[in-house]
Amino acid sequence: MHPFDIKAALLAKHAQHVVLIHFPIALFIAGVTFDFLAHWTKQRLLAAAAYCNLLAAAVVTVPVLITGVLAWQWQLEGQRLKGILLMHLVLGCVSSLLIWVVCLVHLRAQRKPGGVLPGYRLPIEAVAVLLVGLTGHLGGFLSGVNGPG
Repeated sequence: MHPFDIKAALLAKHAQHVVLIHFPIALFIAGVTFDFLAHWTKQRLLAAAAYCNLLAAAVVTVPVLITGVLAWQWQLEGQRLKGILLMHLVLGCVSSLLIWVVCLVHLRAQRKPGGVLPGYRLPIEAVAVLLVGLTGHLGGFLSGVNGPG
């Protein structure tokens, strides 16, 4: 395949998930970083940046989950889930759920007068970043980037 063959890249059986997945990972990690910095420095601009990144990350998880399931169906012909693929799917769903929980906590705070965020969100965000990283690491093994795929 030629590296600039757009048609082949877009229509590859697994390419969409592999391309899209980087957006929620980067947006979520950036959002959590901004949120921790906003909490530490009390700067509203950092809190606004965190909110925008977290909202965008949550929205993008929807097509990522869809394309992940489609990649499993097309690339692996829907074979039984086991091993790394099963762990990746479960952790991907849990990661997406946690991204949405964090986003909804921020959304709820935005709608309240004063916009005060609850302190319990920070440990949830930290755990979610770890799960997102682990999920991506397992996805790297499935794609062959981190080893045999």
